[in-house]
Amino acid sequence: MKRYFHPALLALALVPALGTLAIPAAPVQAAAPQQRTQAPGFYRMMLGKVEITALLDGTHPFPVHEVMQGIGTAGADALLERSDLHAPVEGSINAFLVNTGDRLVLIDSGAGVLYGKDGGHLMGNLRASGYAPEQVDEILLTHLHRDHVGGVDAGGAMAFPNAVIRVDRRDSDFWLDPKNRAKSPDYLGPMFDGAIASLRAYIAAGRLKPFDGEAHLLPEIDAIPGPGHTPGHTIYRIRSEGQTLLAWGDIVHVAAIQFPKPDATVKYDSDAVSAERQRERLFADAAKNGAWIAAAHISFPGIGHIRRDDGGYSWLPANYTTVLEPATR
Repeated sequence: MKRYFHPALLALALVPALGTLAIPAAPVQAAAPQQRTQAPGFYRMMLGKVEITALLDGTHPFPVHEVMQGIGTAGADALLERSDLHAPVEGSINAFLVNTGDRLVLIDSGAGVLYGKDGGHLMGNLRASGYAPEQVDEILLTHLHRDHVGGVDAGGAMAFPNAVIRVDRRDSDFWLDPKNRAKSPDYLGPMFDGAIASLRAYIAAGRLKPFDGEAHLLPEIDAIPGPGHTPGHTIYRIRSEGQTLLAWGDIVHVAAIQFPKPDATVKYDSDAVSAERQRERLFADAAKNGAWIAAAHISFPGIGHIRRDDGGYSWLPANYTTVLEPATR
C-alpha cells in the first residue's frame, strides 16, 4: 500500500534537519554617512506677472543680548522662548531676484566672503535657481552694511559683470567716506571697510549710480526712503497686476522679538529713534494693506505677510507652493 505525505507535513519534518546546516549570513552594510547639508536655497513666487526668487546667502548667529536695545536680557529671552528659540538666534541672510520680463534685478547681495562660512552661498543658489550672474542687469542695495553689499565682490572683480548698482546717495556718501569711519564707533569699522572694498571695482567701471531719496527706478520698482538703520536705508516697492511686495532690508533683525515689541532696536542703527519709527509705520501699513514683505533677516525665504496682534504684530510666512500662478491676495 502506497503512502502519501501532505507537503506541509513534509516541510515540518525537514525543519530540524535544515536547522543543522550552516546558512551564510547576509553581508552587513556600513551605516550611510550623514550628509549635513541643505537643499539649494532658493524659493520662487509670482507677484502678478513679476517673478520673485528668494536667494539664501547663509545664516549667521545673531548675538541678541549684545546687539538688541530697548529690551533687557530677561525680556528678550522670554520672547525668544515663545518661539522656541534662545540666544544667539541663527538669522537668515536673504536677497531677492526680481524678473520683470524685461530686466533681471537683484535686491541686496548677501555677505559674500565677509561673514566667513556663514555667508557666500548666494552665487551657488542663484545658479541653482536657473540664472547666471552675467544675466543680472541691476543690483538695488537697501543699504551698504556688509551683509548686504559683500556679495557683489569677487576677489576685487565684479561678481556681476554686466550689472549697474543703485543705492541711495546718503548711504554711499556716508559709508564710502573714510572720514566718517574715523568718527564712528569701532564696531562700525568693518561696515565701512566692507562697503569700500566690495564696490571698488564697480566705482572704477562707472557702474555705481546712486539715486536721491524717493525714485522711480523701473516701471515695476520704486525706491522708498526708510532712513534710521542707516542714513540712506531704502525700501524697494515692487508692483504688478495690483499686487505689492516691499523688499525692506533691515527693518527687522530678530522677528521673535521685534514683531511683538517693535520698539526694540539694534546698536547698529544709525538713528534708533528713526529706525523704530520706520518699523512701526511699515508694520501698520503692511498689516492694513496686505502687502507682501520680502525681509532680509527673517527665516528663509523671508517672504510673508504681517498681522496685527495684541499690542504688537506677528509674521505670517508664505504658504509653500509648487504652483507658480500669479498671487491672488
